[in-house]
Formats: sequence, structure tokens, C-alpha cells
Amino acid sequence: MTSTSRVFAVAIVCAMSALAAQAQKPAAPDATLFTNYYGTPTGVNWIVCGSTQQSSGCYDFGSIGPFVSVGAMLESNPAVNGSVVTRFIYVVDPGASPVTLYVYKKTDTVSSSFDTTVVTLFKTVQLKQLVGGAVTTFMAANNKFLFIGTSLSTVGVSVAKNTLKVTQIGGFSPPANVTSITADQYGYVTLTQGTGFSVFAPDGNNVEDGGGSQFMLGTTQAVPGSSLVISDTAPTIHMHIKPNMPPSNE
Repeated sequence: MTSTSRVFAVAIVCAMSALAAQAQKPAAPDATLFTNYYGTPTGVNWIVCGSTQQSSGCYDFGSIGPFVSVGAMLESNPAVNGSVVTRFIYVVDPGASPVTLYVYKKTDTVSSSFDTTVVTLFKTVQLKQLVGGAVTTFMAANNKFLFIGTSLSTVGVSVAKNTLKVTQIGGFSPPANVTSITADQYGYVTLTQGTGFSVFAPDGNNVEDGGGSQFMLGTTQAVPGSSLVISDTAPTIHMHIKPNMPPSNE
């Protein structure tokens, strides 16, 4: 066997081993469980149901709150450590003064026959840049950031998930209220304000903005067209492509 053939054979074996390892990756301990939420604008209940290896049914329940009014809710991606699955629940309360983000920590400890769930308040974050009250609340997320706005706010905010640092985003002249926040499956997020929009990359940076009521589509939740498709007037679009700059050696 020549050296080239030997290298090629090793590459094939490595690729097959990687595929086999990926195929054998165990499912998350709570992959057969689900959490439903219900309640009122001032208090939310949760209940965990599904099945484990040796049982099925509903295993645990509880509540979070109280709130002045629940505007929007999201769950984070799970973190798995053995039989323990941890995620965060994000609740925006636009009725609070100022608008407040409540971060709850949800921990599921899964055995072969049961799931013990604990939900505790982890942090509260004031979103002073936003206007609250009787508003519609918008929220989308990617792996690193939450993006939040309200229908009476002329700016939005991003919240870093790891530090909960709040940064003001968006804003147009003349000022325009936020009308939607939408995300795609790769972590790009569009903040729409009247007839202007801003796009944020997975790292939180603003990568595009312009005129028009543009929005994004994801793969798991439909966008309510009645509130987003508000004009059939096509905006002026300036397409441009620029080469990426090589990294600096300095």
C-alpha cells in the first residue's frame, strides 16, 4: 500500500468512527418528557409529563410568579450533566415598573421511574430602556442572547445569557415603535420597527439594517402574518457584496 493510499484509508476510518460515535450519542435524560404551562397573566403554572424507562404519566408540577402581567416567555436550551437536565425560563413582565425580565432555573433529575423537577427564581433584570404598560411584548433568542422589545418602545434590548448584561439595540430617526422580533434556525434575529429593520448575528452584532417591514422565519413556530405582513409596498433594496478581509497579522 502506498503512503497516499494509507493516508486515505486512515481518513476513511476516522470519518466512519466519528459517524458511529455520533449515531451512538445517548438521548437526553428528559427527551421523552415535556413541560406544559398554563395560568393567568399574573401567575403561571407548569406541569411535567411524558415517560421514563419504567413509567409514564405526570411527574411534577408547580408555579412561578407573581407578575403584574406576563408579556412573553421562552425556555433556554438544556444543559445535561448525567441524569440532571438544567434550563432557564425567561419571563418578560411589561406591567412591572420598569419592565422586568425574570429568569427562573429549572432542574429535572430523571431516574428510570420518575422525574423530580425544581424551578427557582434565579435572577431579575430591569429593562429600563423599554416602555411597558398595556403593550405587546416581543422576544426571540439564539444560543447567546435574548432580544426583547415592546410595542410602545422605539428601541429594543439584547440580554447576554451568560452575564445577563443589557444592551440597547435598534432605533431609527424619526423614532418608530417595535413591531416584531423574529429569528431563524441559525441564530440570526430581525428587530422590525415600523418600516425599518435591523438584523443581529448569532454573536449579537448588528450586521444589517434598512427600510421595509422585514422579518424572519424559524422552523418550529409560525409567524403571525396578520401582525407582520402590514404593507404590500416593496422597499428599495440595495444589494451589495463585499469581500471578506483577511485576518490581520498584527
